[in-house]
Amino acid sequence: MKICIVTPYIIKSDGQGRANYELVLEAIRCNHQLSLVSRKIELDLLDNPLIECVSLPVDRFPTELLRGMVFARKSADWLRSHRHKFDVVLACGAVTAAASDVNVIHFVHSAWLRSPTHTWKIRQDIYGAYQWLFSALNSRWEKQSLQQTKIVVAVSDNIQRELIDIGISPAQIRVIYNGVDLEEFMPKSETRDRFGLPDRVNLALFAGDIRTNRKNLDTVLKALVNVPNLHLAVVGNTERSPYPELARQLGVSDRVHFLGYRRDVAKIMQAVDFFVFPSRYEPFGMVVSEAMASGLPVITTAVSGVAAIITNECGIILDDPEDAQVLSQAMTELSINGDLRARMGKSARAIAEQHSWRSKAQQYLHLFTELAKNP
Repeated sequence: MKICIVTPYIIKSDGQGRANYELVLEAIRCNHQLSLVSRKIELDLLDNPLIECVSLPVDRFPTELLRGMVFARKSADWLRSHRHKFDVVLACGAVTAAASDVNVIHFVHSAWLRSPTHTWKIRQDIYGAYQWLFSALNSRWEKQSLQQTKIVVAVSDNIQRELIDIGISPAQIRVIYNGVDLEEFMPKSETRDRFGLPDRVNLALFAGDIRTNRKNLDTVLKALVNVPNLHLAVVGNTERSPYPELARQLGVSDRVHFLGYRRDVAKIMQAVDFFVFPSRYEPFGMVVSEAMASGLPVITTAVSGVAAIITNECGIILDDPEDAQVLSQAMTELSINGDLRARMGKSARAIAEQHSWRSKAQQYLHLFTELAKNP
């Protein structure tokens, strides 16, 4: 097949970009030809003879909203000239103004805009207003994009429900969960001193964007107050983050270790005891499945799409992201019981092994074959 993928990122260090990257790897393993229309493409893909890379740089524009608008226009212009070459065109959300055969939805902007935890409802300042505008415009554009596609792929059951809520026919939707790299993320013992983390203490890990409230680090810090023997490692960009100051205000800064943005999260996961991620709104939550693949028990919330693959044997699912008391009880349980952590970690890895990236990419390729046979 000749496949075109239109998406801003095809890189390993980005959630949506990682899904695109793994799909490309499996497609070239199967000897398909690809054209990648993107802003940024992983270096190891650039010289592959089966891949045509179409770079549409937009970084000179000052905001992500403007960059997205320009990319949508440029990619649409390119597609209109080259569409006849391809058996299947895949897009990711509202990334292009042109029609596609498959549109993969990792995030429903309309649902996030309605969420009570949307940034604008928490921060009614210039930044919050920008986030409202970004979500409002993308909500409109995503609906337009979905009206121009044949099949919509939702990466979680939660997203499927949100798509139905905005008028997408259930018959048009396929659900393909995100996968996990079982070789990069695997159970192993890593020394803590290389990360500046303390030995001989119970250590939990939180990883995610800590510049806004969506990932819910604030409730983790509040819960930590009531788990006095537990330390917390935090991976995330601390620039303009309110949480180092919140940790000081709560009196837990001596037990919270802010590591900044890191590319070695897989190694850090091998140095901790469990993973905590009580997100307030999470269409999937790939970092949770990566923790599971690393053999870690996980704590997350029912609003996270990844909760669909978590059982009581491998994790704890919280009904209310705001309940710091229940979260502290879950953190205490995992902190004090090493045997429980070992059992849950083993179960977590076993479940993650059912969700390899290769198996997910094959589901996409089967869908492409179906569409190519029935244009």
